[in-house]
Amino acid sequence: MSIANRASEITLPPVNPGCANLLEFLCLQFPRISPDIWQQRFAEGKIHWFGGEVVKADTAFSPSRRLCYYREVTAEPKIPFRETLVYQDEHILIACKPHFLPVTPGGDYVNECLLERLKQQHQLPDLVAVHRLDRETAGLVLFSKKPASRAAYYQLFASGQIQKSYLAVAALPKSQSAEDRSQLTPGQEWLVENRLDKSEPRFLMQQVAGEVNARSQIRLLDMDQNLGLFQLTPFTGKTHQLRVHMLGLGLPLLYDKYYPALLPKQALDFSEPLQLLAKSLSFTDPISGKALQFYSERQLQSWQKTPAAGFSG
Repeated sequence: MSIANRASEITLPPVNPGCANLLEFLCLQFPRISPDIWQQRFAEGKIHWFGGEVVKADTAFSPSRRLCYYREVTAEPKIPFRETLVYQDEHILIACKPHFLPVTPGGDYVNECLLERLKQQHQLPDLVAVHRLDRETAGLVLFSKKPASRAAYYQLFASGQIQKSYLAVAALPKSQSAEDRSQLTPGQEWLVENRLDKSEPRFLMQQVAGEVNARSQIRLLDMDQNLGLFQLTPFTGKTHQLRVHMLGLGLPLLYDKYYPALLPKQALDFSEPLQLLAKSLSFTDPISGKALQFYSERQLQSWQKTPAAGFSG
């Protein structure tokens, strides 16, 4: 059993949804967790108000108060790869995460994530991730170190003032003949613009009709037999955007367990990481006014050739 080092928080709604006490509220909010487990957590003092006051299962519902609890999993996976520190100053930290490691706690992961590793290694209790990468994706992540300046870095993403570029390896279409594949040439570009929305299961995304909400620039950098090396530049930040856009071009990312078909959940196979890397991050620092640009030194394991020229961060 693994229990989170730090509490998760939930703010009770301003209007009682019909719960006589906190046990009923938590069971309503988290239907996949059995009432017996919540009862045990209450009995062990693992649930408290934000100020630290321990509560009981029969504590009355209190509108708009912040409740703290500690996530638990029976067997938390251990990721045997290390992150690297790329940069830090008074306000921010930039780290490069390995494949398979989540940025923040979620699902089967409570402590084994990039955020918790960095908090412990660098004694930064106020550290917060300003954006996310999928657990399967490797690369650069920006963190805020100080609450006072945090909003300025969030605004970079909200206003589109931050530029990100990815490297990806994709399988070239098998249905095409060698002659057809030869029509793909390094330097070829696509601008993909469409609307993405939730699919089923809800963590998947799909292209739907409607107003455009997802835009990506895709550039073929190099080819080697049946594989292509691509530079991906997202202009928006929808979930799984790059993976779905590549799939729409008939170029699914190598070792993608979600697209084009969701594979059954199985033990982690560290020999087949998703071939997607957040390679560069650039922005004008809102505090110092300096133009900053960062690159990951990681490489995609399936691309053995010398990195192609033409990558622009």
